[in-house]
Amino acid sequence: MYVISPESEKFLRRYLNNASPTGHEASGQKLWLQYLEPYIDEWKLDNYGTAYGIINPGADYKVVIEGHADEISWFVNYVTDDGFIHVIRNGGSDHIIAPSMRVYIHLRNGEKIEGVFGWPAIHTRTDKDATLAPAIDNITVDVGAKDREEVVKMGIHVGCVVTFRDEFTTLNDRYYVGRALDNRMGGFCIAEVARLLHESKVKLPFTLYVVNSVQEEVGLRGAEMVARSIQPDVAIVTDVTHDTHTPLISMKKHGDVRCGNGPSVTYAPAVHNKLLDLIIGAAEENNIPFQREASSRVTGTDTDAFAYSNGGVPSALISLPLRYMHTTVEMAHKDDVANLIRLIYASLQKIKNGHDFRYFNSI
Repeated sequence: MYVISPESEKFLRRYLNNASPTGHEASGQKLWLQYLEPYIDEWKLDNYGTAYGIINPGADYKVVIEGHADEISWFVNYVTDDGFIHVIRNGGSDHIIAPSMRVYIHLRNGEKIEGVFGWPAIHTRTDKDATLAPAIDNITVDVGAKDREEVVKMGIHVGCVVTFRDEFTTLNDRYYVGRALDNRMGGFCIAEVARLLHESKVKLPFTLYVVNSVQEEVGLRGAEMVARSIQPDVAIVTDVTHDTHTPLISMKKHGDVRCGNGPSVTYAPAVHNKLLDLIIGAAEENNIPFQREASSRVTGTDTDAFAYSNGGVPSALISLPLRYMHTTVEMAHKDDVANLIRLIYASLQKIKNGHDFRYFNSI
């Protein structure tokens, strides 16, 4: 039975506490590659920062396991005369949760400026303001500056990236909690698969690419690029999905998925049925709990980018159930993380060299 080791959890903590906003993933990719390097034969980095390790290079048949490295954030967009900073989204950042959050503004020289998302006190809001709610045009970051000139002297300018200041932790010794579990937890999982393959001395009959893509949060862009570069024969993607048993989420709309019940496999047009059957078979043969969900039209994950590249790449999605996605308190059950790693590991060992996933290959 695979259990996440203290050393692996130590890496996970460093990795999640590091900021890697979309378009600025370099520092996180360095941490990830440092952890991955002992378990791979070589690694590469593309022009926009997607990193990937390669195991058993040179084989004709190529398999990808993939997660994405970037996290949601904000861009500085405008500074008022009084020194308050207006922002726009970089990815799917949620303006509703912003007020009272502490932030870092990342300067081009690598330094960080502390700030806060402020909000007017309840005492100052009259009856006519009762419906006042955070909106993208009324939330502002305060860095304690007296005016715009002082903000500029700090090195802050339009285009600087803003991330929430929040530390990774555990809850009830059962859940991982923090920002950016979406989807650096996926990067952690695929790195752990590489570690297991190395330590178990598994000899794969194909070349395995362990891919940590950039810019998923703004349209699957990193996966689009690296899919063209690698031109894989098969892709297994991991991302997060919603624990639909949390308050205010409709199971009729979003399906029945619960943290602690195992990773979720997705049925969708982009998901190749034969590859999905292989993954489900791996789960059943190894007594790995899993859940099922369906996606209409698109999965909204890097699965779509791989599936529709290079004339069509058999692809599948294995998701980690998550509470409170795109907040600073995203929660994932430790057992689900371990079982997701086990499922990818087991699935790889069912894929044969030159495995034929053509839909009508029996004809």
